[in-house]
Amino acid sequence: MLKTSNSMCQALTKKGKPCRAAATEGGLCFFHANPNKAVELGRIGGRRNGKSPVGSEPLPNLDSAAAVRDTVNRLITDVYAGKLHPRIATGLAPLMQLQLRVLEKMDLEQRLTKIERQLKAMSENR
Repeated sequence: MLKTSNSMCQALTKKGKPCRAAATEGGLCFFHANPNKAVELGRIGGRRNGKSPVGSEPLPNLDSAAAVRDTVNRLITDVYAGKLHPRIATGLAPLMQLQLRVLEKMDLEQRLTKIERQLKAMSENR
């Protein structure tokens, strides 16, 4: 069924064009008849969609693979429980991967340094 021009809002948009929303009994759409309602609903939506806190507990020191693993488990649990927004966890995931790579490289460097010292000590003892 086509709408007649009488069923359209009589107000203009901010751009000066006719509002295309359906009119209520007063000839205006709901939001033109109640301009403060749009602000109120927008504020409610903004609060709901705003940044959620990361959590009450700060992240632990991620100085071992086990600490990273435990933190990932905690983040998964917090997302599942609704305590943490999935976008925050998504942002932290690449950082956790980077931290694991750094830890692996540090471990390899320490092992290599230890082996080099042992070889040096063995060659000096000959």
